[in-house]
Amino acid sequence: MSNEETILTKEGLAKLEEELRELKGTKRRELAERLKVAISYGDLKENSEYHSAKEDQAFMETRILQLERMLKTARVVDANQINLEKVSVGSVAVLNDIEFNEKIEYRVVGPAEANVEENSISYESPLGKELLGKKVGDIISVDAPVGVLKYELLEIKM
Repeated sequence: MSNEETILTKEGLAKLEEELRELKGTKRRELAERLKVAISYGDLKENSEYHSAKEDQAFMETRILQLERMLKTARVVDANQINLEKVSVGSVAVLNDIEFNEKIEYRVVGPAEANVEENSISYESPLGKELLGKKVGDIISVDAPVGVLKYELLEIKM
């Protein structure tokens, strides 16, 4: 167990708090009902519904513990403190993919709220590491399995 702080944006903190509320409330009640029904089927040794519910319960309780640890060690990035002169956690980097001449935007966030589908990347990811501290006009090179990817930093915004 690590005591490292969890860096979050205000939105990321709200999402994690909501997930924790839902898991501890609605989801726990639903799972308790599933267990109750599964137990009513008898013979727990060969009861697949019971074993499935118990496995889901273990995963859920583990996630609850993870969320509680993250929230306990959370440090929220203050949007008012972000310097838009260089890329930092919480800022959005507008990039030009040099090879394909495509514009891409990535929000740099902490690992706990990274979500590629939402174009939120961790500052610990290869691209996130390269972006931190860069200024508009800088060229960013990232080693990837397909080779070196190059981007030009066009804009930094919130």
